[in-house]
Amino acid sequence: MEQRRFEGNSHWYHETQSTLTTQAAPLVPEAADIEDRFLLGLAALCKDELQQNLQEAQPALLASRDIYQLLFPRQLVTSMTHTLTLYDRLSTALTVAQVTGIQRLCNHYAARLNPLSGPDSSRESNRRLTQITEYARQLASQPTLIDKAALLRLDEVGLTSPDIITFSQIIGFVSYQARVAAGINALLALPVRWIPGVTVPDDADSHRFEQQASWQPALAPVELRYASPRQLEALTWCQPQQALSTSAWLLAHDAEVLYGWSTLFNTLESTVDSPEGALAAAVAARINGSPACFNRYVTPTLREALKEGVDVAIAAAEPVQQAVIHAAAQLTRSPERFNAAHLQPLKEAGLSPHAVFSVIMSTALSSWNNRLMQSLGAS
Repeated sequence: MEQRRFEGNSHWYHETQSTLTTQAAPLVPEAADIEDRFLLGLAALCKDELQQNLQEAQPALLASRDIYQLLFPRQLVTSMTHTLTLYDRLSTALTVAQVTGIQRLCNHYAARLNPLSGPDSSRESNRRLTQITEYARQLASQPTLIDKAALLRLDEVGLTSPDIITFSQIIGFVSYQARVAAGINALLALPVRWIPGVTVPDDADSHRFEQQASWQPALAPVELRYASPRQLEALTWCQPQQALSTSAWLLAHDAEVLYGWSTLFNTLESTVDSPEGALAAAVAARINGSPACFNRYVTPTLREALKEGVDVAIAAAEPVQQAVIHAAAQLTRSPERFNAAHLQPLKEAGLSPHAVFSVIMSTALSSWNNRLMQSLGAS
């Protein structure tokens, strides 16, 4: 992965260490200009059944590409309420890509970040950037590490509520993108990493799922009297969706991304609501520690077993369910280690190629949703 950042006032490499030497080129400079900014060239490698699966998933893939453009435009103008620069956004994306260990993503975000000038070298800027990087790493690797104190630290370094919503969406999106890429690589029987991965964190503690309280936002939602026409339009579109019914007014701080996010949810509704998709989503929520998502998707027969832990659920499950749980757990915990061997039990259990792809997409989408619900509110 590319880390070093020099030239002008951007004399720091990605983990905020400073230096004054000459600028290093990104490892794969052409990765910045790839046409498909979501699958990053993987679609061209797909043939036969996998190509057909991608064709069927085109609405979701198009929505994902649109969200990418909203989060990482070619140019960006900041304001008093939206202070995240393009540099902030891409450095965050690179941090998440590094955590997931997906080399294709690291190449792309490093190449896009490379020509941009970083913040000035003041103590305030360094503290802000350090806090952003640390928060992104924690949320990407282990969402249960994020609490109200972590949100307060973002506020202390100058991030506004709209900033925090956009920032969380970026971390969630790249987490989702990484798992879709890992799943397609596994279907192609290709490796996804050429770099060491991070240590796999423990699953969330079972006590997080004992409470049945409804999810409550940790930041102040948009107020109706102050909502802009675009925010009202996004809210009108997404509020009927059950997955967004409690969080929509909070996520409306970034109305454009909320609209894209709800469109993506809408295109994948049948995928996530299928038996294998719902089980994969519940497994991801159990590992990531998101009770709100877990309670929405877990099947009654496996609820108590999955609450105790993934291994307990595997022991209590039927053969098809066991294969789904195994695959979803591996893709959630360690996408850079996900490979064709983790998909083979799904095929041996009799799942169709479409159902196997549904497990991948549902797990990936849940990895995004879990991080939003876990970091921006609590049950």
